[in-house]
Amino acid sequence: MTAGPIPTSRGRFRDYVAIARLDHMTKHVFILPGIILAYVLVHPAVQTGPLTILFGLLSAVAIASANYVINEWLDREFDAFHPLKCARTAVHRSLSAPIIYTEYMLLVIVGLSLAMGLGTVFAWTAVGFVLSGIIYNVMPVRTKDRVYLDVLSESVNNPIRLMLGWAMIAPYTIPPASLLLTYWMGGAFLMAAKRLAEYRDISAGGGADLLPRYRRSFGRYTAENLAVSCLLYAILSAFFLAVFLIKYRQEYIFALPLIAILFASYFWLAMLPGSVAARPERLFRSRRLMLASLVVVASLTALTFIDMPFLNALSAPSFLRVNL
Repeated sequence: MTAGPIPTSRGRFRDYVAIARLDHMTKHVFILPGIILAYVLVHPAVQTGPLTILFGLLSAVAIASANYVINEWLDREFDAFHPLKCARTAVHRSLSAPIIYTEYMLLVIVGLSLAMGLGTVFAWTAVGFVLSGIIYNVMPVRTKDRVYLDVLSESVNNPIRLMLGWAMIAPYTIPPASLLLTYWMGGAFLMAAKRLAEYRDISAGGGADLLPRYRRSFGRYTAENLAVSCLLYAILSAFFLAVFLIKYRQEYIFALPLIAILFASYFWLAMLPGSVAARPERLFRSRRLMLASLVVVASLTALTFIDMPFLNALSAPSFLRVNL
């Protein structure tokens, strides 16, 4: 396993478009639960128009693309040591720094301009989305180089996306903390599983010595501590999810076993050679994972409309009295 190619050809317009990674828009699916839950839990008096949702999605796409642009540019020397990322545009094309930073700023301006028209909560959340990309990628902080913090700082984009979806529907409220923490820890599980898949694949290909050169945090990661961190994040996500369900919609608790199966399916994928878990934008290719996801979505949808009043009594403290 060797480093990627030295850039020789000058970048073209389509190369600057490519580093915005518009093909990663599937990740914005995490916005949809925010939209749905805001409708279910808040029951907003004023109905949101389709243009609001459209502008909200465009804002999220623009800011995410800005983060991808700066990510690929600043990581180009490190990605050269990755067996797949060495094919990225910034690695094998000679791109212009002034054009890169101009593209980044234009995307940020577009994203924040759209956000400002969607309310205070949405606008500040969009600002947080921009800052998360800077904190994750840019020195001197660059959390992606710090063990465990890399996962936690990258996965914070999950609750940010939830907030964006929520703010489109209920712009004067904030989602429950338990829901945000569920999303954060669930995202951390996904990112840790992604790193586990990368670690196993690259090590199996004889490139273990190049892992820290690709990403410094891998210098302190092992297959064991990555697997343990996946378990920790999954348990924390399930705990916060249970808190949210009991407090806001107890009927959803019947979906917990299905959600557990979904987590297990993803972890199983991460343990496979050449796992798609290492490239989340391609997860739709896993039929088993897609089936598990559809079952979870279907169950949550059904439980949204099915009321079970008896659960209130079951959740109240009670003790069996024994007469001796």
